[in-house]
Amino acid sequence: MITLQQAIFAYLAIAILGLSAAAVNLRNPVHSVLLVLLMFFHMAGMYLTLNAEFLAAVQIIVYAGAILVLYLFVVFLVDLNLELRIERFVRNHATGTVITIGVLTVLTAAAISFVPAPPGHWSIEMIREITHTRAIGAEIFSNYLLPFEITGVILLIAVVGAMVIARKDKNEKREVTRS
Repeated sequence: MITLQQAIFAYLAIAILGLSAAAVNLRNPVHSVLLVLLMFFHMAGMYLTLNAEFLAAVQIIVYAGAILVLYLFVVFLVDLNLELRIERFVRNHATGTVITIGVLTVLTAAAISFVPAPPGHWSIEMIREITHTRAIGAEIFSNYLLPFEITGVILLIAVVGAMVIARKDKNEKREVTRS
């Protein structure tokens, strides 16, 4: 007998797969972004069914909030009429099919060879006692502090690089208009 939680999980999984496929296959990029937004909300719902409230909140705040706004900026800044006229990456349908089968083969081999890691030192009782958010924070800031800091530095470098590139483009446009 399937429980209500299992039925909700199955619905969310099927909806995520369907919304992802539809977002990739639609021609209108704004509609694709809206479907990605729906997919993000369904993923947050899936995290809730798995009792991962922190991940659900992060999914909504970071992905549905920040990342989706970034997608919209890209969609509005790119000349879509020019993009639709550009030739496809793979011209031959058979070549695309061979590439897809190759990628699927590699992914299937990776999934088959997957070995779960040994259980960590956090028991279910400990996590329930201090909550998921505190357990994640304790783990990040004790065992994974260096990778966390390195990620922060890499993101800072990316932001500074984007600002330099944007500033350079603005200066080049000013010089072109002066000439």
